[in-house]
Amino acid sequence: MKVFVTGGAGYIGTHTVLELLRDGHEVCVSDNYRNGSPVALDRVRRLANADFRQCEVDIRDQDTLTQALADFQPDAVIHFAGLKAVGESSEIPIDYYDNNVVGSLRLLAAMDAAGCTRIVFSSSATVYGEPQYLPYDEQHPLAPTNPYGRTKLMVEEIIRDWCRSKPQNSAALLRYFNPVGAHASGDIGEDPRGTPNNLMPFVAQVAVGRRSHLSVFGNDYATADGTGERDYIHVVDLACAHLAAIDFASKHQGCEAFNIGTGSAYSVLQIVDAFERASGRAVPYQVSERRAGDIATSVARVDKARDALGWTSGHTLDDICQSSWNWQSRNPEGYGGDGA
Repeated sequence: MKVFVTGGAGYIGTHTVLELLRDGHEVCVSDNYRNGSPVALDRVRRLANADFRQCEVDIRDQDTLTQALADFQPDAVIHFAGLKAVGESSEIPIDYYDNNVVGSLRLLAAMDAAGCTRIVFSSSATVYGEPQYLPYDEQHPLAPTNPYGRTKLMVEEIIRDWCRSKPQNSAALLRYFNPVGAHASGDIGEDPRGTPNNLMPFVAQVAVGRRSHLSVFGNDYATADGTGERDYIHVVDLACAHLAAIDFASKHQGCEAFNIGTGSAYSVLQIVDAFERASGRAVPYQVSERRAGDIATSVARVDKARDALGWTSGHTLDDICQSSWNWQSRNPEGYGGDGA
């Protein structure tokens, strides 16, 4: 299958492109490199021992994007391109709506022009908002509490309407929980720009000596050790979910949402302990005040992805931490140490 991947030079994108190539798909990656790296794509080529097309495109650039899809003529699109920091989305909401929502509209228009009828969308568990019950299932009410989550929900609704408009259109909306870990080679992994917004890369940077300590935001939640609990999904498992979703979209019409998680939650301190075991390094931390909008526990119900996609997660917490440390210790400055 010919697969066009927006944001394919990013963290989840690179791991997914690698799995696509290994599965024999023909791939075209588009990225504006705001959060991705051309160096990462070079490493994907080496790991896969395969080549793919690559174009520098901002998804808001309708003409260039339309031409890129027309030239490649994809059978399906995987749509990663988007801004993704919850806190930042409250500081620059217009940028988030412009990039995430407007960009997605222009992508769908470009798909229509190219005659492409299948899309797998990188959504988020943030569309659920405060839990009315746990674990979250796909029928949970959708009430995101920040601009980032609202952009994801808006794009989900746009894609649903796109699917309703033509019977041949199909879409899978993948609601990620907390992607973590790295490829077993240690050659590709998460390389956030500036201060990490997520727990695992921050822990890894403390362990490798780039940062002095971890800030733990609150230790008085109603959890086993008082710190927040999250459902952490290994990025390679997440990448494989996209392959399963493409296969699903090729055989089904309409639009379906799927939780992509493990069904288990780990606390901040459990992550710290596991990472210290994996790295053999201390991860000093300081407890500070809760962050506004944080919840005690977030965990997925994953039955639908198992039953409809034939997909389940396969990596343990120890696997996650070991692969994260392997990546960070081999690349202490991220891709910047390789000329990025």
